[in-house]
Amino acid sequence: MAHDKLAVRLAQILMRFNDGGSFSLEELASEFNVDIRTIQRDLNQRLSFMPIKKENGRYFLESFALGKLSFKDIQNFAMLSGIRELYPKLDERFVTDLLSSKINGIFMVKNDGFEKIDYESFEKISVAILKNFIITFTYKEKQREVKPYKLINYQGIWYLIADENNKLKHFSVSKIKDLSTTSKSFILKKEFINQILNDKNIWLDDSKEAIIRLSKSAKEYFFRKNILHNFEFIDEDEQSYTLKVYFSYDDELLNVVKQWIPYIRILKPINLKSKLEMILKDYLQN
Repeated sequence: MAHDKLAVRLAQILMRFNDGGSFSLEELASEFNVDIRTIQRDLNQRLSFMPIKKENGRYFLESFALGKLSFKDIQNFAMLSGIRELYPKLDERFVTDLLSSKINGIFMVKNDGFEKIDYESFEKISVAILKNFIITFTYKEKQREVKPYKLINYQGIWYLIADENNKLKHFSVSKIKDLSTTSKSFILKKEFINQILNDKNIWLDDSKEAIIRLSKSAKEYFFRKNILHNFEFIDEDEQSYTLKVYFSYDDELLNVVKQWIPYIRILKPINLKSKLEMILKDYLQN
């Protein structure tokens, strides 16, 4: 059960490959107590940046890469995977303990899961970003031509941040259809790069505002988990906080409110409050 943690499993697979080991899917699935499809996803998607080779049903690291994974590489992998802040610290001693089968049994990591996406599209977009190639695709039944800047995973979902008509926009990768890479290249805009790196919110469209009331009975968990990513306090009384929340599209906020009923109430704008009421009435009636 201790091996059945994504971060630990991937790190241990990397270390085994780095030591020159070769493994079948069945061996890895049995060792880490997961199904074969999970191991396939590990090797084909999550560890796709590694030169992993398959021969006669066994997987191993290409010889030119053997022994080249260092502690710094593992730290970089943790940072890129978004798990660096998962543990109190990630120095060499702690990583060594984390990879020890005698010690890592005391840890268990659970998360809300990750969206499954098509790896071919993910790879095409990655290459286009590296080579500064314009890409085309269908999104929400509309043909798009964009300049791709970055792939960002936000709360388990992958988004493409791209310049469309001289404006940064976000696109859910799983909803991108008929993706093609053109031969047209483009020059990165420094102001867009700075905007992506410094913007607190990946939603780079014009922000909307709402006033909500949050019950203090939900305070500890709500703020500890950073449920809302962009807000400010307006007022408070004995029972609740009043917050101004910034968001980019209605469902971004509505999905949070629906999860936290009855602890959150929308006060303004009225049209958003009415939209939530209609959604709830429709749910109860059907």
